[in-house]
Formats: sequence, C-alpha cells, structure tokens
Amino acid sequence: MTRCQRCCRYCLFLCHTTLLLVLLVSLLVFLWLNGEGTFAEVKFAQNTGTGEIVAMKVLDRSTIIKHKMVDQIKREISIMKLVRHPDVVRLHEVLASRTKLYIILEFITGGELFDKIIHHGRLSEADSRRYFQQLIDGVDYCHSKGVYHRDLKPENLLLDSLGNIKIFDFGLSAFPEQGVSILRTTCGTPNYVAPKVLSHKSYNGAVADVWSCGVILFLLLAGYLPFDELDLTTLYSKIERTEFSCPLWYPVGAKMLIYRILDPNPETIETFTKVGQLEKASDAEEYSS
Repeated sequence: MTRCQRCCRYCLFLCHTTLLLVLLVSLLVFLWLNGEGTFAEVKFAQNTGTGEIVAMKVLDRSTIIKHKMVDQIKREISIMKLVRHPDVVRLHEVLASRTKLYIILEFITGGELFDKIIHHGRLSEADSRRYFQQLIDGVDYCHSKGVYHRDLKPENLLLDSLGNIKIFDFGLSAFPEQGVSILRTTCGTPNYVAPKVLSHKSYNGAVADVWSCGVILFLLLAGYLPFDELDLTTLYSKIERTEFSCPLWYPVGAKMLIYRILDPNPETIETFTKVGQLEKASDAEEYSS
C-alpha cells in the first residue's frame, strides 16, 4: 500500500468516526453533568428520537495514554460488551474522536446500594435476600462468560427505578483465556477481599467473587462489615483468620449460609451453583427462623 493510499484510508476513517459522532450528538440532548473525576466525567443525555435517557462517560484519550490505562479501558469495554444480563449495567455504544472516548451506558436512577445501607442501616431479611439473589445471579452469569469482577462491593452495585441491582465498574475485572480461572494479581477493596487473594499467591477468580458476595450479604443483614479495622495489617490478619461472628439475632438460615461462604479454605468454600441451590431450597420460614 502506498503512502497516499494509507493517508486516504486514514482520512476516510476520520470522516466515518466524525459522522458517527455528529449523528450521536444530533440524537442526544445533554441534560446535566452528573460527576467529574480524575479520568472521566459522566453526563446524562436524552435520545430525542426515543426519549430514552442514557449515561455518557467521557474520557480524555491523552489522559488514558498518559496514565497507561489503554489496556484496562479496552478490557473493561470488551467485558461489558460480552456481559448482557438484567443485573449488569448495559453498555449501549462506544465511540471515539481524536481527543475523547464516549461510552454510552444504561441510565440507572436509584443510586448505590451502599447509600441505601448508610441511610437505612441493616436491611430487612426479605430485601437482603432479594438483593443477594440478584447479585449472585449476575455474578454467576459473568463467571459463565469467563469474567471475574474482583471488586464486588455495595459501591459497585447500583439500584434501578424498581429497586433491582445492577452490577457495574469492571475496571479491575479479569478476563483470562477460555478455561482459565486461576489469577495472580492482588486487587480489590480490602474489606471485601478473600484470604487467598491477600496471600499474594494464585487464586480462583470465581472463589474470590463468592467470598465478596458473602461479605455483602453479612453487611446487608447486619448493617456493618464482618471485617473492619482502621489498621490494614490488623484487618488482613482478621480476614486471613476469618475472625468474625454473626449477631445473635441473625436468622439461622442466613447465618449458616454466611459461614459456608466465608470459608477461608478455597477448596471447601461454596460455589455459586451450591449457594443458589441453598437459597432456593430455603423457604421464608427457614430463612427467618
């Protein structure tokens, strides 16, 4: 290919990209700026054709390159394109200009599950069970696609207008080769990280996510974390020893389930399949007894 041909192809690509952006902007009416962080700002916009409101995450390409986040952003986008589930925030479209990257996402109105816990304290057994079931359904689906979230926490769980959970923020997720579930990178939020992840050794990505879900279930029912220390060394020590106890007023079924999930032995910790079976096998009386 000659230099002239390469230039022509590049110009055609730029024209095509520009046209897509023009079409996008013509369809969207920007409503308000929701937030601005170090790497991105989030705007809400409305599709003038359908009336649908969407969230638009705008990233500066030079900032992404400067902070060496190109691979992370590519992986996150690939994962969100792959994972299509009712309990996962939906990715609508991704477009790019010379200077910006535009990620169009499902608009979620109910805020974070974390905020609900902060405002209301411990949740009812019925709400806790519903949220937990939606959580494990969504995460189990991610696992079926070979995706391991690795940063599950209430701050990364949104609530839609009907109060249903939407998993988001796949920035730390792993998407290894097909059939591979053993990971090595230590990451996540300390209070929700499994002991095996803290050991700086290889660990099963699915098991790490199961543990985080167990911590979230404890928090939903108790209103506080099972492992919570200001000093990280003390916190990690408690997690590694699985040093926690359920309140006396905990429902028996929930207490048994949490102890089976927060198992420091990765060989005996419950899988999502087993957890789902336990949940479905437990009727309301057993759960609240």
